[in-house]
Amino acid sequence: MLNISENTILDRVDTSRYKSFQKTGLPKANRLFKRWLLSSLLVFVILLFLPWTQNIQTRGQVTTLRPEQRPQTIHSTIAGRVESWYVREGQLVKKGDTIVHLSEIKTEYFDPNLVNRAGQQVQATEGSIGSYQSKVAALENQIAAMRQELIFKKEQLQNKVQQYQLKIQSDSIELSRAVIDLETAQKQFNRTQELYGKGLKSLTDLEDKNLKVQETVAKKVAIENKLLTSRNELDNARLDLINVQNEYANKIAKAESDKFTALSSRYDAEGKLQKLQVDLENYRQRRGFYYITAPQDCYITQAIITGIGETVKEGEAVVSIMPANAELAVEMYVKPIDLPLIGMGNEVNFIFDGWPAFVFSGWPNLTYGTFEGEVVAIDNNIGMNGAFRILVAPSNPSKPWPEALRPGGGAQAIALLNDVPLWYEIWRKLNGFPPDFYAPEGDKPKAEKK
Repeated sequence: MLNISENTILDRVDTSRYKSFQKTGLPKANRLFKRWLLSSLLVFVILLFLPWTQNIQTRGQVTTLRPEQRPQTIHSTIAGRVESWYVREGQLVKKGDTIVHLSEIKTEYFDPNLVNRAGQQVQATEGSIGSYQSKVAALENQIAAMRQELIFKKEQLQNKVQQYQLKIQSDSIELSRAVIDLETAQKQFNRTQELYGKGLKSLTDLEDKNLKVQETVAKKVAIENKLLTSRNELDNARLDLINVQNEYANKIAKAESDKFTALSSRYDAEGKLQKLQVDLENYRQRRGFYYITAPQDCYITQAIITGIGETVKEGEAVVSIMPANAELAVEMYVKPIDLPLIGMGNEVNFIFDGWPAFVFSGWPNLTYGTFEGEVVAIDNNIGMNGAFRILVAPSNPSKPWPEALRPGGGAQAIALLNDVPLWYEIWRKLNGFPPDFYAPEGDKPKAEKK
Protein backbone atom coordinates (compact mmCIF):
# COMPACT_ATOMS: atom_id res chain seq x y z
CA MET A 1 0.00 0.00 0.00
CA LEU A 2 1.44 3.34 -1.03
CA ASN A 3 2.19 5.91 1.61
CA ILE A 4 0.67 8.97 -0.05
CA SER A 5 -0.48 10.67 3.10
CA GLU A 6 1.35 13.58 4.55
CA ASN A 7 0.92 12.07 8.05
CA THR A 8 3.64 9.65 9.19
CA ILE A 9 3.68 6.98 11.84
CA LEU A 10 7.43 6.45 11.83
CA ASP A 11 7.83 8.47 14.97
CA ARG A 12 5.18 6.39 16.83
CA VAL A 13 6.13 2.90 15.68
CA ASP A 14 9.31 0.96 16.28
CA THR A 15 10.22 0.11 12.69
CA SER A 16 13.09 -2.18 13.74
CA ARG A 17 10.55 -4.82 14.84
CA TYR A 18 9.12 -5.13 11.32
CA LYS A 19 10.98 -6.48 8.29
CA SER A 20 8.74 -4.66 5.83
CA PHE A 21 9.91 -1.29 7.05
CA GLN A 22 13.53 -2.41 6.70
CA LYS A 23 12.99 -3.57 3.10
CA THR A 24 11.04 -0.55 1.93
CA GLY A 25 12.80 2.23 3.84
CA LEU A 26 15.58 4.54 2.38
CA PRO A 27 19.14 3.35 3.33
CA LYS A 28 21.28 5.63 5.49
CA ALA A 29 24.19 5.52 2.97
CA ASN A 30 21.99 6.84 0.24
CA ARG A 31 20.98 9.74 2.38
CA LEU A 32 24.63 10.50 3.16
CA PHE A 33 25.49 10.29 -0.55
CA LYS A 34 22.70 12.67 -1.36
CA ARG A 35 23.96 15.15 1.21
CA TRP A 36 27.55 14.81 -0.03
CA LEU A 37 26.47 15.29 -3.63
CA LEU A 38 24.50 18.42 -2.78
CA SER A 39 27.42 19.78 -0.72
CA SER A 40 29.87 19.10 -3.54
CA LEU A 41 27.62 20.82 -6.02
CA LEU A 42 27.36 23.81 -3.72
CA VAL A 43 31.14 23.93 -3.25
CA PHE A 44 31.66 23.63 -7.03
CA VAL A 45 29.29 26.51 -7.67
CA ILE A 46 31.11 28.62 -5.07
CA LEU A 47 34.47 27.71 -6.65
CA LEU A 48 33.22 28.85 -10.03
CA PHE A 49 32.95 32.38 -8.70
CA LEU A 50 36.36 32.42 -7.03
CA PRO A 51 38.96 34.78 -8.64
CA TRP A 52 41.43 33.11 -11.00
CA THR A 53 44.66 34.72 -12.25
CA GLN A 54 45.18 34.06 -15.92
CA ASN A 55 48.77 33.14 -16.82
CA ILE A 56 51.11 32.06 -19.58
CA GLN A 57 53.53 29.26 -18.74
CA THR A 58 56.79 28.67 -20.58
CA ARG A 59 60.30 27.42 -20.01
CA GLY A 60 63.15 29.86 -19.49
CA GLN A 61 66.85 29.95 -18.80
CA VAL A 62 68.81 31.89 -16.23
CA THR A 63 71.06 34.56 -17.75
CA THR A 64 72.39 37.99 -16.78
CA LEU A 65 70.75 41.36 -17.15
CA ARG A 66 73.77 43.11 -18.73
CA PRO A 67 75.65 41.69 -21.74
CA GLU A 68 79.11 42.21 -20.20
CA GLN A 69 78.11 40.07 -17.21
CA ARG A 70 77.40 36.94 -19.23
CA PRO A 71 79.84 34.04 -19.68
CA GLN A 72 82.51 34.98 -22.17
CA THR A 73 85.88 33.96 -23.56
CA ILE A 74 89.14 35.89 -23.47
CA HIS A 75 90.97 35.95 -26.78
CA SER A 76 94.62 36.48 -27.58
CA THR A 77 95.26 39.72 -29.44
CA ILE A 78 98.50 38.45 -30.96
CA ALA A 79 99.87 35.12 -32.06
CA GLY A 80 102.16 33.67 -29.41
CA ARG A 81 103.44 30.69 -27.46
CA VAL A 82 102.15 29.80 -23.99
CA GLU A 83 104.97 30.24 -21.48
CA SER A 84 103.22 30.06 -18.10
CA TRP A 85 99.80 29.99 -16.42
CA TYR A 86 99.02 32.06 -13.34
CA VAL A 87 95.50 30.78 -12.56
CA ARG A 88 93.58 27.54 -12.24
CA GLU A 89 90.03 26.66 -13.20
CA GLY A 90 87.40 27.81 -10.71
CA GLN A 91 89.67 30.49 -9.26
CA LEU A 92 88.37 33.99 -8.53
CA VAL A 93 90.57 36.69 -10.09
CA LYS A 94 90.41 40.46 -9.86
CA LYS A 95 90.36 42.89 -12.73
CA GLY A 96 93.87 43.26 -14.18
CA ASP A 97 95.25 40.02 -12.72
CA THR A 98 97.52 38.09 -15.09
CA ILE A 99 96.01 34.88 -16.45
CA VAL A 100 98.62 33.59 -18.90
CA HIS A 101 101.98 34.74 -20.30
CA LEU A 102 102.76 34.46 -24.03
CA SER A 103 106.06 34.75 -25.91
CA GLU A 104 106.70 35.95 -29.46
CA ILE A 105 106.61 33.53 -32.40
CA LYS A 106 106.86 35.96 -35.35
CA THR A 107 110.38 36.56 -36.67
CA GLU A 108 109.91 40.29 -37.26
CA TYR A 109 109.43 40.82 -33.51
CA PHE A 110 112.26 38.62 -32.16
CA ASP A 111 114.71 41.50 -31.58
CA PRO A 112 114.72 42.28 -27.82
CA ASN A 113 115.84 45.87 -28.59
CA LEU A 114 113.14 46.41 -31.19
CA VAL A 115 111.49 49.25 -29.29
CA ASN A 116 114.81 51.06 -28.69
CA ARG A 117 115.85 50.73 -32.33
CA ALA A 118 112.50 52.00 -33.50
CA GLY A 119 112.89 54.95 -31.12
CA GLN A 120 116.31 55.74 -32.62
CA GLN A 121 114.80 55.69 -36.11
CA VAL A 122 112.17 58.13 -34.93
CA GLN A 123 114.85 60.47 -33.52
CA ALA A 124 116.91 60.28 -36.74
CA THR A 125 113.86 61.13 -38.83
CA GLU A 126 113.03 64.02 -36.52
CA GLY A 127 116.59 65.34 -37.03
CA SER A 128 116.19 65.03 -40.78
CA ILE A 129 112.96 67.01 -40.59
CA GLY A 130 114.79 69.72 -38.62
CA SER A 131 117.52 69.92 -41.29
CA TYR A 132 114.98 70.27 -44.06
CA GLN A 133 113.22 72.95 -42.08
CA SER A 134 116.50 74.87 -41.67
CA LYS A 135 117.16 74.59 -45.39
CA VAL A 136 113.68 75.91 -46.13
CA ALA A 137 114.26 78.84 -43.77
CA ALA A 138 117.63 79.63 -45.41
CA LEU A 139 116.08 79.55 -48.87
CA GLU A 140 113.27 81.80 -47.72
CA ASN A 141 115.85 84.30 -46.40
CA GLN A 142 117.75 84.06 -49.69
CA ILE A 143 114.58 84.68 -51.68
CA ALA A 144 113.72 87.67 -49.49
CA ALA A 145 117.25 89.08 -49.98
CA MET A 146 117.06 88.65 -53.77
CA ARG A 147 113.67 90.34 -53.85
CA GLN A 148 115.11 93.27 -51.90
CA GLU A 149 118.17 93.41 -54.13
CA LEU A 150 115.94 93.38 -57.19
CA ILE A 151 114.09 96.38 -55.81
CA PHE A 152 117.36 98.27 -55.37
CA LYS A 153 118.58 97.32 -58.86
CA LYS A 154 115.31 98.39 -60.43
CA GLU A 155 115.42 101.72 -58.62
CA GLN A 156 119.03 102.25 -59.74
CA LEU A 157 118.27 101.44 -63.38
CA GLN A 158 115.06 103.48 -63.31
CA ASN A 159 117.11 106.47 -62.07
CA LYS A 160 119.59 105.85 -64.88
CA VAL A 161 116.73 105.76 -67.39
CA GLN A 162 115.44 109.05 -66.05
CA GLN A 163 118.95 110.57 -66.33
CA TYR A 164 119.22 109.52 -69.96
CA GLN A 165 115.75 110.85 -70.64
CA LEU A 166 116.77 114.24 -69.20
CA LYS A 167 120.01 114.13 -71.14
CA ILE A 168 118.06 113.45 -74.34
CA GLN A 169 115.84 116.43 -73.58
CA SER A 170 118.96 118.60 -73.07
CA ASP A 171 120.57 117.31 -76.29
CA SER A 172 117.32 117.91 -78.14
CA ILE A 173 117.30 121.51 -76.95
CA GLU A 174 120.94 121.94 -78.00
CA LEU A 175 120.12 120.41 -81.39
CA SER A 176 117.25 122.81 -81.83
CA ARG A 177 119.59 125.68 -80.95
CA ALA A 178 122.21 124.38 -83.36
CA VAL A 179 119.61 124.20 -86.11
CA ILE A 180 118.62 127.81 -85.43
CA ASP A 181 122.28 128.85 -85.36
CA LEU A 182 122.84 127.06 -88.66
CA GLU A 183 119.86 128.77 -90.25
CA THR A 184 121.06 132.15 -88.92
CA ALA A 185 124.60 131.52 -90.16
CA GLN A 186 123.29 130.43 -93.57
CA LYS A 187 121.16 133.56 -93.85
CA GLN A 188 124.14 135.77 -92.88
CA PHE A 189 126.31 133.97 -95.42
CA ASN A 190 123.70 134.49 -98.12
CA ARG A 191 123.39 138.21 -97.36
CA THR A 192 127.14 138.65 -97.22
CA GLN A 193 127.51 136.81 -100.49
CA GLU A 194 124.88 139.08 -102.06
CA LEU A 195 126.59 142.18 -100.74
CA TYR A 196 129.92 140.79 -101.90
CA GLY A 197 128.48 140.47 -105.37
CA LYS A 198 127.50 144.13 -105.22
CA GLY A 199 130.93 145.08 -103.94
CA LEU A 200 129.66 146.12 -100.56
CA LYS A 201 131.44 143.36 -98.59
CA SER A 202 134.95 142.14 -98.82
CA LEU A 203 136.02 138.65 -99.63
CA THR A 204 137.27 138.28 -96.07
CA ASP A 205 133.82 138.92 -94.68
CA LEU A 206 132.38 136.37 -97.08
CA GLU A 207 134.95 133.78 -96.04
CA ASP A 208 134.24 134.46 -92.36
CA LYS A 209 130.55 133.93 -92.91
CA ASN A 210 131.21 130.72 -94.83
CA LEU A 211 133.48 129.53 -92.02
CA LYS A 212 130.76 130.36 -89.56
CA VAL A 213 128.29 128.22 -91.54
CA GLN A 214 130.75 125.32 -91.59
CA GLU A 215 131.30 125.56 -87.82
CA THR A 216 127.55 125.64 -87.23
CA VAL A 217 127.05 122.60 -89.43
CA ALA A 218 129.79 120.71 -87.57
CA LYS A 219 128.30 121.71 -84.23
CA LYS A 220 124.86 120.51 -85.38
CA VAL A 221 126.27 117.18 -86.51
CA ALA A 222 128.10 116.76 -83.18
CA ILE A 223 124.92 117.51 -81.25
CA GLU A 224 122.96 115.04 -83.39
CA ASN A 225 125.54 112.37 -82.69
CA LYS A 226 125.41 113.23 -79.01
CA LEU A 227 121.57 112.95 -79.05
CA LEU A 228 121.76 109.63 -80.87
CA THR A 229 124.25 108.36 -78.31
CA SER A 230 121.97 109.43 -75.45
CA ARG A 231 119.03 107.64 -77.05
CA ASN A 232 121.12 104.49 -77.45
CA GLU A 233 122.19 104.73 -73.82
CA LEU A 234 118.49 105.10 -72.81
CA ASP A 235 117.60 101.98 -74.77
CA ASN A 236 120.50 100.12 -73.18
CA ALA A 237 119.34 101.23 -69.71
CA ARG A 238 115.85 100.00 -70.41
CA LEU A 239 117.23 96.66 -71.64
CA ASP A 240 119.37 96.44 -68.50
CA LEU A 241 116.22 96.99 -66.40
CA ILE A 242 114.43 94.17 -68.22
CA ASN A 243 117.49 91.91 -67.99
CA VAL A 244 117.80 92.55 -64.26
CA GLN A 245 114.15 91.65 -63.72
CA ASN A 246 114.52 88.47 -65.76
CA GLU A 247 117.80 87.55 -64.07
CA TYR A 248 116.44 87.94 -60.56
CA ALA A 249 113.18 86.27 -61.54
CA ASN A 250 115.20 83.22 -62.64
CA LYS A 251 117.26 83.30 -59.45
CA ILE A 252 114.14 83.61 -57.27
CA ALA A 253 112.39 80.85 -59.23
CA LYS A 254 115.39 78.55 -58.74
CA ALA A 255 115.52 79.36 -55.03
CA GLU A 256 111.79 78.70 -54.69
CA SER A 257 112.22 75.43 -56.60
CA ASP A 258 114.92 74.42 -54.12
CA LYS A 259 112.62 75.51 -51.30
CA PHE A 260 109.73 73.39 -52.57
CA THR A 261 112.09 70.46 -53.05
CA ALA A 262 113.17 70.83 -49.43
CA LEU A 263 109.54 71.11 -48.34
CA SER A 264 108.67 67.97 -50.30
CA SER A 265 111.56 66.14 -48.66
CA ARG A 266 110.41 67.43 -45.27
CA TYR A 267 106.84 66.23 -45.89
CA ASP A 268 108.17 62.83 -46.97
CA ALA A 269 110.24 62.71 -43.79
CA GLU A 270 107.19 63.71 -41.71
CA GLY A 271 105.15 60.92 -43.32
CA LYS A 272 107.97 58.49 -42.62
CA LEU A 273 108.17 59.82 -39.07
CA GLN A 274 104.45 59.24 -38.50
CA LYS A 275 104.77 55.70 -39.83
CA LEU A 276 107.77 55.07 -37.58
CA GLN A 277 105.88 56.52 -34.60
CA VAL A 278 102.93 54.24 -35.38
CA ASP A 279 105.31 51.27 -35.60
CA LEU A 280 106.98 52.27 -32.35
CA GLU A 281 103.65 52.56 -30.54
CA ASN A 282 102.54 49.24 -32.05
CA TYR A 283 105.70 47.59 -30.74
CA ARG A 284 105.08 49.03 -27.27
CA GLN A 285 101.44 47.97 -27.30
CA ARG A 286 102.36 44.50 -28.57
CA ARG A 287 104.64 43.96 -25.59
CA GLY A 288 101.66 44.61 -23.35
CA PHE A 289 99.74 41.84 -25.14
CA TYR A 290 102.24 39.22 -24.01
CA TYR A 291 100.33 39.09 -20.72
CA ILE A 292 96.62 38.25 -20.93
CA THR A 293 94.82 39.84 -17.98
CA ALA A 294 91.30 39.61 -16.55
CA PRO A 295 88.98 42.31 -17.97
CA GLN A 296 86.86 42.29 -14.78
CA ASP A 297 86.37 40.42 -11.52
CA CYS A 298 85.53 36.91 -12.66
CA TYR A 299 85.85 33.17 -12.16
CA ILE A 300 88.04 31.06 -14.43
CA THR A 301 85.62 28.45 -15.79
CA GLN A 302 87.70 26.61 -18.40
CA ALA A 303 91.18 26.81 -19.94
CA ILE A 304 90.64 26.33 -23.68
CA ILE A 305 94.37 26.34 -24.53
CA THR A 306 96.15 24.09 -22.04
CA GLY A 307 99.73 23.17 -21.30
CA ILE A 308 103.03 24.96 -21.83
CA GLY A 309 104.50 25.57 -25.26
CA GLU A 310 101.26 25.51 -27.24
CA THR A 311 100.88 28.21 -29.87
CA VAL A 312 97.93 30.56 -30.02
CA LYS A 313 96.64 32.27 -33.16
CA GLU A 314 95.56 35.89 -33.35
CA GLY A 315 92.02 36.25 -32.00
CA GLU A 316 91.90 32.65 -30.73
CA ALA A 317 90.06 31.96 -27.46
CA VAL A 318 92.40 31.12 -24.57
CA VAL A 319 90.17 30.87 -21.50
CA SER A 320 86.47 31.20 -20.65
CA ILE A 321 85.33 33.22 -17.65
CA MET A 322 82.20 34.01 -15.69
CA PRO A 323 81.89 37.53 -14.22
CA ALA A 324 81.82 37.50 -10.43
CA ASN A 325 79.29 40.29 -9.95
CA ALA A 326 76.35 39.58 -12.21
CA GLU A 327 72.76 40.82 -12.10
CA LEU A 328 70.73 37.69 -12.81
CA ALA A 329 67.74 37.59 -15.10
CA VAL A 330 65.67 34.98 -16.92
CA GLU A 331 65.14 34.85 -20.65
CA MET A 332 61.95 33.13 -21.68
CA TYR A 333 60.18 32.67 -24.99
CA VAL A 334 56.48 33.25 -25.67
CA LYS A 335 54.43 32.39 -28.71
CA PRO A 336 53.41 35.16 -31.10
CA ILE A 337 49.75 34.75 -30.07
CA ASP A 338 50.68 35.53 -26.44
CA LEU A 339 53.09 38.40 -27.18
CA PRO A 340 50.43 41.19 -27.18
CA LEU A 341 49.45 40.15 -23.64
CA ILE A 342 52.97 40.77 -22.28
CA GLY A 343 54.07 44.32 -21.50
CA MET A 344 56.93 46.07 -19.77
CA GLY A 345 56.63 45.66 -16.02
CA ASN A 346 54.38 42.60 -16.11
CA GLU A 347 54.76 40.28 -13.12
CA VAL A 348 56.28 36.84 -13.69
CA ASN A 349 56.74 33.99 -11.17
CA PHE A 350 59.56 31.47 -11.54
CA ILE A 351 60.22 27.92 -10.39
CA PHE A 352 63.97 27.40 -10.60
CA ASP A 353 65.40 23.97 -11.24
CA GLY A 354 66.72 22.55 -7.99
CA TRP A 355 64.45 24.58 -5.69
CA PRO A 356 61.25 22.85 -4.47
CA ALA A 357 57.96 24.61 -5.01
CA PHE A 358 54.25 24.02 -4.48
CA VAL A 359 52.41 25.88 -7.25
CA PHE A 360 48.81 27.00 -7.83
CA SER A 361 49.10 28.73 -11.18
CA GLY A 362 45.70 30.43 -10.83
CA TRP A 363 46.18 31.47 -7.20
CA PRO A 364 49.71 32.88 -6.98
CA ASN A 365 49.14 34.01 -3.38
CA LEU A 366 48.82 30.35 -2.32
CA THR A 367 51.95 29.32 -4.19
CA TYR A 368 55.04 28.33 -2.21
CA GLY A 369 58.65 28.27 -3.42
CA THR A 370 58.31 30.63 -6.40
CA PHE A 371 60.31 33.78 -7.02
CA GLU A 372 59.02 37.05 -8.45
CA GLY A 373 60.26 39.07 -11.40
CA GLU A 374 59.12 41.74 -13.85
CA VAL A 375 59.53 42.10 -17.61
CA VAL A 376 62.34 44.54 -18.49
CA ALA A 377 62.93 43.81 -22.20
CA ILE A 378 60.99 42.39 -25.14
CA ASP A 379 62.62 41.53 -28.46
CA ASN A 380 61.18 43.21 -31.53
CA ASN A 381 62.03 40.33 -33.86
CA ILE A 382 61.07 36.69 -33.63
CA GLY A 383 63.70 34.10 -32.81
CA MET A 384 64.82 31.03 -34.70
CA ASN A 385 62.49 28.89 -32.58
CA GLY A 386 59.42 30.82 -33.75
CA ALA A 387 58.93 32.65 -30.43
CA PHE A 388 59.76 36.06 -29.02
CA ARG A 389 62.43 36.41 -26.34
CA ILE A 390 61.52 38.23 -23.12
CA LEU A 391 63.98 39.25 -20.41
CA VAL A 392 62.77 39.23 -16.79
CA ALA A 393 64.66 40.74 -13.83
CA PRO A 394 64.07 40.37 -10.05
CA SER A 395 61.37 42.68 -8.73
CA ASN A 396 60.97 41.91 -5.00
CA PRO A 397 63.97 43.01 -2.91
CA SER A 398 62.44 41.44 0.20
CA LYS A 399 62.56 38.02 -1.44
CA PRO A 400 65.76 37.89 -3.52
CA TRP A 401 66.54 35.10 -5.92
CA PRO A 402 68.73 32.27 -4.58
CA GLU A 403 72.41 33.11 -4.23
CA ALA A 404 73.39 29.70 -5.59
CA LEU A 405 71.56 30.42 -8.85
CA ARG A 406 73.92 30.34 -11.84
CA PRO A 407 73.50 31.43 -15.48
CA GLY A 408 72.42 28.56 -17.68
CA GLY A 409 70.05 26.98 -15.16
CA GLY A 410 66.49 26.18 -16.09
CA ALA A 411 63.39 28.00 -14.93
CA GLN A 412 59.65 27.48 -15.30
CA ALA A 413 58.07 30.89 -15.96
CA ILE A 414 54.49 31.79 -15.10
CA ALA A 415 53.54 35.17 -16.52
CA LEU A 416 50.58 36.54 -14.56
CA LEU A 417 47.83 38.27 -16.51
CA ASN A 418 44.33 39.44 -15.62
CA ASP A 419 42.19 38.31 -12.65
CA VAL A 420 38.90 36.69 -13.80
CA PRO A 421 36.27 34.36 -12.22
CA LEU A 422 37.04 30.67 -12.43
CA TRP A 423 33.92 29.97 -14.51
CA TYR A 424 35.13 32.53 -17.10
CA GLU A 425 38.53 30.84 -17.32
CA ILE A 426 36.89 27.43 -17.82
CA TRP A 427 34.58 28.88 -20.47
CA ARG A 428 37.61 30.55 -22.19
CA LYS A 429 39.56 27.29 -22.19
CA LEU A 430 36.65 25.34 -23.62
CA ASN A 431 36.23 27.87 -26.45
CA GLY A 432 39.98 28.31 -27.10
CA PHE A 433 39.94 32.08 -26.55
CA PRO A 434 43.24 33.85 -25.62
CA PRO A 435 43.66 35.33 -22.13
CA ASP A 436 42.61 38.88 -21.38
CA PHE A 437 45.09 41.68 -21.89
CA TYR A 438 46.70 42.87 -18.68
CA ALA A 439 48.19 46.35 -18.26
CA PRO A 440 50.50 47.11 -15.29
CA GLU A 441 49.45 49.81 -12.87
CA GLY A 442 51.92 52.30 -14.32
CA ASP A 443 50.62 51.75 -17.84
CA LYS A 444 46.89 52.10 -17.11
CA PRO A 445 45.39 55.31 -18.51
CA LYS A 446 44.18 57.73 -15.89
CA ALA A 447 40.51 58.63 -15.86
CA GLU A 448 39.80 62.15 -16.87
CA LYS A 449 38.34 64.34 -14.18
CA LYS A 450 35.21 66.19 -15.15
